[in-house]
Amino acid sequence: MKIAPLYHALRETDWAEPVIVHTGQHYDLNMSDVFFQELGLPEPDIHLGVGSGTHAEQTGNVMISYEKVLLARRPDLVVVVGDVNSTVAATLAAVKLGVKTAHLEAGLRSFDRTMPEEINRVVTDALADLLWTPSPDGDENLLREGVSREKIQRVGNIMIDSLEMLRPRIEQEKAYTAYDVRPGEYGLVTLHRPANVDRNDVLGEIVSGLCEAAKRLPLIFPVHPRTRKCLEETGQILRLRTSPQIRVAEPLGYIPFMNLVFNSRMVITDSGGIQEETTYLGIPCLTLRPNTERPITISQGTNRLCRPRDLLQGFSKALEKRRGETQPIELWDGRTAERVVASIHEFGQND
Repeated sequence: MKIAPLYHALRETDWAEPVIVHTGQHYDLNMSDVFFQELGLPEPDIHLGVGSGTHAEQTGNVMISYEKVLLARRPDLVVVVGDVNSTVAATLAAVKLGVKTAHLEAGLRSFDRTMPEEINRVVTDALADLLWTPSPDGDENLLREGVSREKIQRVGNIMIDSLEMLRPRIEQEKAYTAYDVRPGEYGLVTLHRPANVDRNDVLGEIVSGLCEAAKRLPLIFPVHPRTRKCLEETGQILRLRTSPQIRVAEPLGYIPFMNLVFNSRMVITDSGGIQEETTYLGIPCLTLRPNTERPITISQGTNRLCRPRDLLQGFSKALEKRRGETQPIELWDGRTAERVVASIHEFGQND
């Protein structure tokens, strides 16, 4: 979702040749290939096929495979996005070969080093040559860490570009009809963070809270492959399936999933991007985490943090909030890709 608007914008220039490298870290069909199709992206130019593994295995395998690509292609600039293992691995491989690197979605911090994503963010931002931030807190975090101001450029939120790019198709989808619910009369659930799904006690608390919450509002729960594995191993999947108001679903592509977001009464999640999208759309969001690397979604948006044991209480408070317009966040306007392209052009001229 984060590369699509930038890829399309670069394709429109007469000076850039965008090359897509797919590491294979996200290897489930609905979590990867379908997104490419829906976002109008071509098949990746290069597919590393890394697949699953521990954090060290994924990071190491991406570095080994990507280094070979860099040596063969010698790109002028490597653009990495987000905070996954592939982000830090590609950055490490590139900077060690002297290849200029830019990080899209830089400066986000949860200040929780137990999160693998936080380690990825900190390391990537310390090494990259160009840091594109989505919001003022990103700039402040980087400056506090001693990053040179010249490296930092606030460009806005690229996820909003994807949303606006596909808004007509999203609004036409009507994905909610498959779950016997009506617009504005259901909640949407997503879970995948290790802290929530890997520990049996925490996962049990969340399932209990969801079962109780569903008595007040039907819930649709597209289950991430990692989460499904944990639910099946602990037997919690049966509790969800036997709850009459919880619709357990397979992972969804971007367009049907966002249609469910658009038409939901509220969202329960531990995802980062959904906190931003719900804020932009004015939809109440309950984030099952003790912290967030996107605090602007709380200070200016619709997001509320909640620990798993307090899910039902947080759900009730979120349900009290009505959908509506929120205060616009500067540069969350669907034109981030344009600003990134301009930044790349300027960077190339000055290099």
